[in-house]
Parts: sequence; structure tokens; C-alpha cells
Amino acid sequence: MLLYVSLASSLLKVRPVEIDKKSFKKMFPHLAKELESGESKIAIGAVRTDSDVAEKSAVNKSVADKFRNYNPTVIDFIRRCDTEEQAEEIIAYLEKRGELTAEYAEELRKQLKQQGVRSFGSKKEENYYFKQSGLC
Repeated sequence: MLLYVSLASSLLKVRPVEIDKKSFKKMFPHLAKELESGESKIAIGAVRTDSDVAEKSAVNKSVADKFRNYNPTVIDFIRRCDTEEQAEEIIAYLEKRGELTAEYAEELRKQLKQQGVRSFGSKKEENYYFKQSGLC
């Protein structure tokens, strides 16, 4: 049985590396044990292709400051969409206004086409921000 491990190169491009299970256990005994036990599983609910956007969304803030001076990103708008067509409209609109570069818009379209609208994160329902800040 072979195990596939992805290693990030200096350009953040992911390339698969093939390694057999025995070698993996020898090189990474604690990680192998953790993977086999299944105890520390974390669900990945979204994908970010732009590292700057990912870092901004990952910064820990207090609940009170979480939405102070908050300016929604294209990802926030896409997460409100129900369909890929709606998400494409958002991307096109923001690109036309100059709020997205053509390159970033193309990356978003590629992710949308390959992985779907929910790859950007779970749907943000009505009153999302009020609920997150505890006002609703």
C-alpha cells in the first residue's frame, strides 16, 4: 500500500510524492500514529488560492473586534451564492470594477469550475454577521 504525501515547493505549487507506508512510519512515527488513530481529524471547509487573503481570514480577533471596519472580500460574496452562475457574476462584476486582478479572477473561476461554489466555504446565510458577533 502506497501513501501519497504532498510537499509544497518554493512557489507553493503542490506536487505529489510517493512513499511506502513502512518508510513513512520510520520517517514520521508520531504523525503516522496520529493518522492511523484518526483522533485528530480536522475538516477542511474552504480553499484559498491567494495566501494574503487566507492569512487575513485566519487572523484571530476578539468577537467584539471581528467585524469592526470589516470590508467583505470576494470570497465573502461568493459564500453567499447558491449557484456557480451567481458566483461567476460576482467575480465578473468585481473584476470589471477593478477590485480583482484578471489573474486572481481567473484563479477564482478555475477553483469554481473544478471544485464548486462550496469550496470557498460554507454558505453565509441571512444575518450571518449579526449571529457571528452575538447580536442576533
